[in-house]
Amino acid sequence: MHPSHSRDLSKCLEQLNQIGIALSRERDIPKLLETILTAAKRLLNADGGTLYRLEEDSQSLRFEVLRNDSLQLHMGGASGAPIPFPPIPLYTPDGQPQTGMVVTYAVLHNETVVIDDAYADQHFDFSGTRRFDQKTGYRSRSFLTVPMKNHEGRIIGVFQLINALDPETGQVRTFSPDDRQLAESLASQAAIALTNHQLIDQLRNLFEGLIQLINTAIDHKSPYTGAHCQRVPVLTMMIAEVACRSERGLLKSFRPTLEELYELKIAGLLHDCGKIATPVHVVDKSTKLETLFDRVALVDTRFEALKRDAEIDCLKGKLAALERGDPAAIPALEQRLSKRLAELDADREYLRVCNIGGEFMDKAAQDRVRQIGAQRWVGPEGQECTFLSDEEIDNLCIARGTLNAEERTIIQEHVALTMRMLNALPWPEPLRNVAEYAGSHHEKLDGRGYHRGLNESTLPLPSRIICLADVFEALTARDRPYKPGKLLSETLTILGRMVQNHEIDPDLFDVFIRQGVWLDYARQYLEPEQIDEVDLSRIPGYVP
Repeated sequence: MHPSHSRDLSKCLEQLNQIGIALSRERDIPKLLETILTAAKRLLNADGGTLYRLEEDSQSLRFEVLRNDSLQLHMGGASGAPIPFPPIPLYTPDGQPQTGMVVTYAVLHNETVVIDDAYADQHFDFSGTRRFDQKTGYRSRSFLTVPMKNHEGRIIGVFQLINALDPETGQVRTFSPDDRQLAESLASQAAIALTNHQLIDQLRNLFEGLIQLINTAIDHKSPYTGAHCQRVPVLTMMIAEVACRSERGLLKSFRPTLEELYELKIAGLLHDCGKIATPVHVVDKSTKLETLFDRVALVDTRFEALKRDAEIDCLKGKLAALERGDPAAIPALEQRLSKRLAELDADREYLRVCNIGGEFMDKAAQDRVRQIGAQRWVGPEGQECTFLSDEEIDNLCIARGTLNAEERTIIQEHVALTMRMLNALPWPEPLRNVAEYAGSHHEKLDGRGYHRGLNESTLPLPSRIICLADVFEALTARDRPYKPGKLLSETLTILGRMVQNHEIDPDLFDVFIRQGVWLDYARQYLEPEQIDEVDLSRIPGYVP
């Protein structure tokens, strides 16, 4: 072998090695496809080239990247410019192989095809090439078409180089046997890189599909949380997108990589996965007396019993009055009955109202519940007892929402369970913080959140983003069992007060308002009647 040729071969091997490294590092498939074709053109000093991928149904080839230096054509790949050519079918409508074109022949016969001069070739149909040349003034001469086979020997694509150029004169030459060997080596490397990326994408899709499966299970278990599981990650990424461009406070240093943003997305998707083990009757508790059913119906029955007791007492009084010859006493008895029935109806309506969760219940309202509950009645066992049990009184006196202290603890445990579940998984390095971020979404800057009592110095910024998304979605959600979705103005006011109370990150809230994330989200996910007029100058915790 000639020494200069040996040196050239050594240089080519070095180039192939560098190309292999570059291909293994590229994470974006359009860029990877472009890198493959660009590397092939550079390695073989070709003027142009096209890369095709085999469609999933293996019936046609799809144009992915097209390059031509002389014509300055740059389509497909990372360019974003669409290739205006339809896929090339591998078979005729009646199922016969289409072997008339070079690329289809190379794929169907699993072999590299070298053409020295397209205009002199008698084996393949180059009519399309001639039409292209006629339109552009180009002269397509030499072709090298190489199938790309994965580790299983299955063809996944093909690249075609056009017009090899002499490195010294720049004149079009033919592709040599060495060119063919180099191209096949590159095709093998490219196929491995592309297959690896496809496998990674498939695993990622499977992974996200399993997450969606968990969220679907939660959705099926409780219709009140499924939409929340879907919307919080959407809002999380909307906030992250504007936060990473902000120059405000801690956000100046928040410049996440694509991998870090994906980690945040996964944490958002999994933030409530612990709810899969939360009892349904707690998650779905829409009224204060609800357990497996709303026990206010039992209270209604007791009122009916008290009303019947009052009517019986009235009838007994009437009978006694008549027996003693005192009919004049009857009107007073009827008046007393009427008053008693009115009192019972009023008490029943009051308890029905109290049974509905609210934002606040004062002491006077709670005292009236206790007074009603202290009445006596004869229960199912024929024994006299208080009208309401201590447990019923405690539930009806819940000051905020519908959950009592024990149920609130059960709900809060979903965060600890989320963290335990996620920490049990063998996370790869790029996703190592998913459990931390997901398991901290109910923490507050003042340290009064749950379940670990993190504070401003220990609560990561990604967790703060999920915190803000979680609260905003919960306040505006129209599918919660205990409340209707709030108006935008009311929601932003509540969030602003939380900022003032040092619960929510002020810098995130600022960019959330200033960049209109709240409105973009509302237009996509809220009912039109929830989107009211908002005066930003009146939002607490925000300075326009």
